[in-house]
Amino acid sequence: MAKRKSNPAHAAKAEDKPATLKDLLGKDTLAKLKEQAAELKKEEEQRKEEARVRADEARKAEQKRLDNDFEHLLNTSKMDWHKFK
Repeated sequence: MAKRKSNPAHAAKAEDKPATLKDLLGKDTLAKLKEQAAELKKEEEQRKEEARVRADEARKAEQKRLDNDFEHLLNTSKMDWHKFK
């Protein structure tokens, strides 16, 4: 029996894939883009954290203001004073 030769058409199919942007860009350009993407993610996380902290501080300030407001305390307190006799 004769040995089969590899099919050159099959090898060409693997190479016929369209070139991607990653293939076209240089390694240094790709590294810069990845670094920039990482920086943008870090900045976005910082903005979200700052917004969360500001909202938390505003909530605490509002609660403190309400705790000092006698009318609010009177309206939110339970009216069952028999427990405290």
